[in-house]
Amino acid sequence: MENQQEGPVRRESGSKRRVRVRPVLIASVAGCAVLGGVLVLLPRERSAEPVPPSSGALAMEAISSGVPAALPGLTELIEERRQAVRTRPKDATSWAVLGAAYVERGRRLADPAYYPRAEKALRMSLSVRPGRNTRALEGLAALSNARRDFPAARRWSEAALKLEPRRWTTYPLLIDAYTGLGEYTAAKRTLDRLTGLRSGPAVLARAAAVYRDRGWREDAAASLADAAAGARAPAEQAAYLERAGQLAFERGDLDVALRHFREAVRLDPDQFAARAGQGRALAALGRTTEALNAYRAALAGQPCPQYALELGELYESLGMPEAARVRYGLLRERVRRAAAGGADEELVLGRFEADHGDPKAAVRRLRAEWKRQPATEVADALGWALYRAGEPEEALRFALTATDTERGGGVLDAASMYHRGMIERELNRHGAARRHLAKALRINPHFSPLHAPAARTATEALGEPPDEGVPEMNGEAG
Repeated sequence: MENQQEGPVRRESGSKRRVRVRPVLIASVAGCAVLGGVLVLLPRERSAEPVPPSSGALAMEAISSGVPAALPGLTELIEERRQAVRTRPKDATSWAVLGAAYVERGRRLADPAYYPRAEKALRMSLSVRPGRNTRALEGLAALSNARRDFPAARRWSEAALKLEPRRWTTYPLLIDAYTGLGEYTAAKRTLDRLTGLRSGPAVLARAAAVYRDRGWREDAAASLADAAAGARAPAEQAAYLERAGQLAFERGDLDVALRHFREAVRLDPDQFAARAGQGRALAALGRTTEALNAYRAALAGQPCPQYALELGELYESLGMPEAARVRYGLLRERVRRAAAGGADEELVLGRFEADHGDPKAAVRRLRAEWKRQPATEVADALGWALYRAGEPEEALRFALTATDTERGGGVLDAASMYHRGMIERELNRHGAARRHLAKALRINPHFSPLHAPAARTATEALGEPPDEGVPEMNGEAG
């Protein structure tokens, strides 16, 4: 570039040429390099560093790709889209993105107050563009899943796929809806369609959830490991590690679970589910002070009713009933707030009532839940509530449903095995009770600070199976 500028200088008189060229040469010798015998008069300008995307842009990319978004990015994205719809009220895409961002923020913070705002934005998007508006339909499906309204989630997902059958981001929403409805075969079939369309971390994570629900824990763990390794953003990787921690805890690998939960929190300090997971694992390891602190941190950022129940039961196991009652009160308050936001927390409330409140009320709630969305976790909770309410015969029917691998579920976690074993013990089916209680403790000896000790006590009370010997063969049979 500088050589091109020398042409006019050489056409001037010699004295002028010397005056103008010499300073350039002096500066060049002092500050530039000589490469291959060629004097570089001036350094080349460096190309500008690419500007990193804003946190709002990253959140937008995450939402569009069906992966978890970071909370700061969601805050920025919401503000951007609110401004957009104020200036362009007919912008259907901005309304849909705003609604989806509200859903994700409400889910991450366990704050159902965001859900009515999300619904308003998504329905506004549909009113502005009532035709081919798949993005808004997906948002309504995600909202319904977050509210645990799985029949509605299925309807919205199916409507979106009718418009765009090859839009892969709709399939995970439909899988969640089928799972919540107990339609595990349909969930697996939908996963097969998804994997035929798309690969990558988000698909691997969804596959892991289906594998886990069918009892294929090793496959689920492998898929989550691959998803975490391939994740592009810290919040996404942290979400997959949190799920890997859940899997490890379910099978009793406490150190592995704790390692996954800690790494998730390191990557994303707002990963409150992982903080609750830390509390769960630390309590099982006997590190109760650390466990209490982890649960408190989780509840401070994401006051989820399930975390309140777990922390209350931990306090109860430590002989601190007053502290437990405070957390149970928080649980009831959060369930009321969820109902105000159109969300369904009947399952966790039914579990709470069965063990710490009114078992008959738990039965009423869970019967209605079972009628509406009959997943195996609802069958397990209803069976346990019936047992606690003094109806073990009917309880066993639901416990068998919850642990029936032929139905397409097959999670077979320690809690459901414990529930079945205790119901069978009440019905004097001692052999089956002994077998299922032992299986619960074999899957995870520390599955609950309250119920794992009860399972050990019941197993010891049942004793060893009777030694009946080998039946003798009579002469005719010989």
